[in-house]
Amino acid sequence: MLDAASATEWTHTRIARHLATEHEVPGWWAQTITVGYEQSRGLRAPGQRRGGGFEASASRTVAVPALRLFEAFADETARARWLPDVEVRVRTATAPRIFRADWAGGPTRIVVGIDAVGESKARVNVLHEKLTGAEQAAELKAYWRDRLAALKVLFETDGDHR
Repeated sequence: MLDAASATEWTHTRIARHLATEHEVPGWWAQTITVGYEQSRGLRAPGQRRGGGFEASASRTVAVPALRLFEAFADETARARWLPDVEVRVRTATAPRIFRADWAGGPTRIVVGIDAVGESKARVNVLHEKLTGAEQAAELKAYWRDRLAALKVLFETDGDHR
C-alpha cells in the first residue's frame, strides 16, 4: 500500500501521518509501521534515525515504585550498584519521570523515561542517542538490556533499594 503511494519518496512524518489519517492507524503504531517500512526499503538501518544518526533503546518493567526506579538513575550510589564503572554527567533530572545525562564524557547521551504502572511497579525506557553507527547501536542495545535486567534483579530482591 505504501509502495503504491510512492512513500519511499516521503518524509518519515508524512508516512506516519498518511497511515494515521488515511488508514486510521493509531499514532504509536503508525510510527512503528513507518520505521519498519523505512528499514525494509533501505531508507534506514536498524537503530538509525531517518536523519542519519543512530540510537539504541531498551525498556523494562520493575516491581518498585516510580520514584525508586528514578533514584536508581539519579542517585550516584544506587546507580553504581547496577551500572558500575560508567561516568555520567547529569543534564536534567525531574523526579520521578525524566533523567538525562551525558554518557562516559560524551558525545553520546542517555534519556531515561519512567512511567508508573500502578502503585508498586514502574516501566523504565532508556534511549541512548548520538551513536556512531549500527554496530555501536547494536552493542548498546544489548548492553542496556543486560543492565536493565541487572537493575530489575537488584531492586526487586533488595528491600532497601539503595
